[in-house]
Amino acid sequence: MCGSWRLGMWLLLACTGAPALAAGQALVEMVQMPAWLERAGRSQPLEVDMEVKNGDRIRTGAGARAYLKLAEGSAVQIGEHAELGFYSRSLKPERDFKGALDVAKGSLRFTSSAMQSHRDISIRVGSATAVTEGADLWAKSNGENRLILLIEGKMVLGFAGKTLGIDRPMTLFATPKNAAPPIDAEQFKLWAQETEATPGAGTTRRNGKWKVVLARGGSEAEALAVFDRARAAGYAAQIRPRGAESGKLWLFDVLLARLASEQEAVAVADKLRAQLGYAAEPALN
Repeated sequence: MCGSWRLGMWLLLACTGAPALAAGQALVEMVQMPAWLERAGRSQPLEVDMEVKNGDRIRTGAGARAYLKLAEGSAVQIGEHAELGFYSRSLKPERDFKGALDVAKGSLRFTSSAMQSHRDISIRVGSATAVTEGADLWAKSNGENRLILLIEGKMVLGFAGKTLGIDRPMTLFATPKNAAPPIDAEQFKLWAQETEATPGAGTTRRNGKWKVVLARGGSEAEALAVFDRARAAGYAAQIRPRGAESGKLWLFDVLLARLASEQEAVAVADKLRAQLGYAAEPALN
């Protein structure tokens, strides 16, 4: 009975489509799976067009990436093996955004422009906090090592009860002081790659036209088993009904949608075969 109720809800979404997007604090623009969103003690796969709300946490797995767009226009890029806390109670986030990004683990890049709407955003990395109204910065928390790099723009850095205004490009703050090598063009290029989407690694985007089929023509119970396992592993699986012959039970497919290209779909199919043992097949939507 429980399975039928859950399946009915997913079939309703499949038939009616996703609800119209409403203005929110932040929106997911790209996911390179596996990745999860944790809200109120519950975990679900991170998906394109998902709204990120105050108190949410985002986790990414091996080889994963995620891009967020804040309501006022700033871009947030998250690397693999990351944990990010998102906080905002702005009443009009598209015009006057106030919030914080808590980098508990992994790498993050935050990019905004002083020409965008008013904002007061704190990037917290351990006991250090960078506050900016317009900047491009990169941050990382890795065990005892914490880094904040101002790429360009301005920020106010707070640490150990002191504050420091910084506006010199490529200024690095690190704890402990020997936690990072000197910054040069090659070192920055390596760090920047940690938050950039990797071509051919399984990217999903809003206009993605490819899919990966995890299971075809199964029963309700079979479809739900595949669906639950894939989503627990950080893959945003969907269930779609397959037309049945007269007098026979409905059959169901389980799939991942919105893959950005055939190359991305093949990459996800390979991951699912290796990680979950599914005979996953790439296909056009």
